[in-house]
Amino acid sequence: MSAEATNPATPGPITPAVQRRRGRPRIDLRRLGRAALLGPAGRDRLPDAIGHVVEAHRAHHPDADLDPLRRAYVLAESSHRGQMRKSGEPYITHPLAVTLILAELGAETTTLTASLLHDTVEDTEVTLDQVRAEFGEEVRYLVDGVTKLEKVDYGAAAEPETFRKMLVATGSDVRVMSIKLADRLHNMRTLGVMRPEKQERIAKVTSDVLIPLAERLGVQALKTELEDLVFAILRPEEYAHTRELIVKNSSRTDDPLAEIAEEVRGVLREAGLQAEVLIRPRHFVSVHRVSRKRGELRGADFGRLLVLVNEDADCYGVLGELHTCLTPVVSEFKDFIAVPKFNLYQSLHTAVARPDGQVAEVLIRTHQMHKVAEAGVIALGNPYAAPADSAESPEEQTDGSRAADGERADPTRPGWLSRLLDWQEAAPDPDTFWSTLREDLAQDREITVFRPDGGTLGLPAGASCVDAAYAQYGEDAHACIGVRVNGRLARLSTVLSDGDTVQLLMGQDPASEPSREWLEHAHTPVARIAITRWLAAHPASAVPSEAPAETRRPAADGPAARPAAADVVVDRPGATVRLAGCCTPVPPDAITGFSVRGGVVTVHRVECAAVERMKGVGRAEVEVRWGDSSECRVTLFAESFGRPHLLADLTEAIALEGVAIVSATVEPPSQQRVRHTYTLELPDAAHLPALMRAMRNVPGVFDVSRAHHQSTAP
Repeated sequence: MSAEATNPATPGPITPAVQRRRGRPRIDLRRLGRAALLGPAGRDRLPDAIGHVVEAHRAHHPDADLDPLRRAYVLAESSHRGQMRKSGEPYITHPLAVTLILAELGAETTTLTASLLHDTVEDTEVTLDQVRAEFGEEVRYLVDGVTKLEKVDYGAAAEPETFRKMLVATGSDVRVMSIKLADRLHNMRTLGVMRPEKQERIAKVTSDVLIPLAERLGVQALKTELEDLVFAILRPEEYAHTRELIVKNSSRTDDPLAEIAEEVRGVLREAGLQAEVLIRPRHFVSVHRVSRKRGELRGADFGRLLVLVNEDADCYGVLGELHTCLTPVVSEFKDFIAVPKFNLYQSLHTAVARPDGQVAEVLIRTHQMHKVAEAGVIALGNPYAAPADSAESPEEQTDGSRAADGERADPTRPGWLSRLLDWQEAAPDPDTFWSTLREDLAQDREITVFRPDGGTLGLPAGASCVDAAYAQYGEDAHACIGVRVNGRLARLSTVLSDGDTVQLLMGQDPASEPSREWLEHAHTPVARIAITRWLAAHPASAVPSEAPAETRRPAADGPAARPAAADVVVDRPGATVRLAGCCTPVPPDAITGFSVRGGVVTVHRVECAAVERMKGVGRAEVEVRWGDSSECRVTLFAESFGRPHLLADLTEAIALEGVAIVSATVEPPSQQRVRHTYTLELPDAAHLPALMRAMRNVPGVFDVSRAHHQSTAP
């Protein structure tokens, strides 16, 4: 069975749940068990065992129809009757507790109905067809999704394809994962009688996969309690020390946070701002992090102030009053209202300092923002319900509103989940999907960068301009030719910081190709998968960016300087050998030769367009090969955006590579783009890739290619 044993893993007077509920006692599972043993209630009244669920549900949805809950409980209780948890309690106490967690977070009736039934199909004789017949397609869909999740091993031996399918189901309806997270929370609360090694395995999986998923779905109430429960199991000594700090602080006679809270209330009253000021105790992991950051903790470090208002504008009014009347800590200010986090979170963060040096962090948000901050996607209700003015009949809405193509449409889905669905479709294989997902979940912080059009991009910390390009344009980012960061030209490899403005410069060539080198700078799954998939599909073109660029770019126009000297060897005594100016071959290019006027043999790269034309008019090929000398001349084109000192920077980059410049020309700028032509003498042809890479690394240069113009046959 999917549920674990009873007995709290972290007994004691202080728990995250108690902190959050402000004195509301945790539900007594044994009392629920006794109520469950009494059997279902009469036809017209709710069973006593789900009274707490109903109370919590009506607090958020006072007009909810409770009949589906009654019928779901009756079916679940009768189906699980006789099944016991390892603690000896009736099994029905588990789905009841999971449903209560969701009800307290504000889940709508359909989610609660599915939660009560979430183990019936897996562990009893109830079928999905029976669920559909009694509760409708939407409840069946959720129960089926949770049933699939129960079969997934999240650990190192997890089957990637199974996990991939699970996340696809989650992406189709986030309520599936909401039920799974509540299920895991209750099992973590009741993990105490398991063997230590099994506790550690379950806690490790919870830490690696489910806590990051809770974070990305915005369900902070579940995430923080899961963090504390995992902390207690995996790091018991640090947990015990942190708990000791919290207990010691709770016994203080003075409370600096309470004093600051009262001062804040006075400031807001005088300003005529209606606001509720609360003290939010930090959970265990948060206290531990603060202690590691600040060393010895003071009274104000054990919690934060929460200011709740009615309107968005009031948030900024409160901020202004606090910064005017108290001493703000400017470095602590963050505006997540104007720029919400990727998981729907909105709030203003600031901090104020007391004369004695104690600093109180302050969160300012509306009541609705607070609801979403705590419950994330759970607080959004039914994302598939038709609008109030919809012309659909109730019968047409039983399986949720659907997009025009028949797929489920979820307008409230967080940005991260939307991106996940996009790149899971692009992943070439399940193993790639799994490895990139684990990397993405390991990111514990996200940055926001701005676009010139006013939009924003959410990226993991450490993301580069390559990641920004694929986040904004998907696979069309193959055509990216440059970037401006905060108004200045930058390399695509540039690592972005929170608040940067990024302007991506896109080429117009539909055949543009990504560089293999971009993989070194891509950190997000969407970027890595898109580049990898293109390279796998084009093995002939999948060359490193420092390799000859004519395999990646259209042919250049205009004349190319003909090398004055070259070591080519031809088996014709006395023959003059010249390198063709149309393709300027250098070692170790594959080459071929043709005899032209005056007994001269011209040497071309085998892929040169002129080779096919000369063969077409009957020219016989002459066998040629490279000689021992490594010196060569080559003509390169550098394409860039115009900026001061660019020519000097390019010249310096070439000189630092030990390459002699024979000639250089710069064409007049056209639409802010400049083309440079260099004829260069290299001491060693093998150094050409490094030279081209060094030239590309000059800020403003977006391509370097070898001369390759379309010439007529000699």
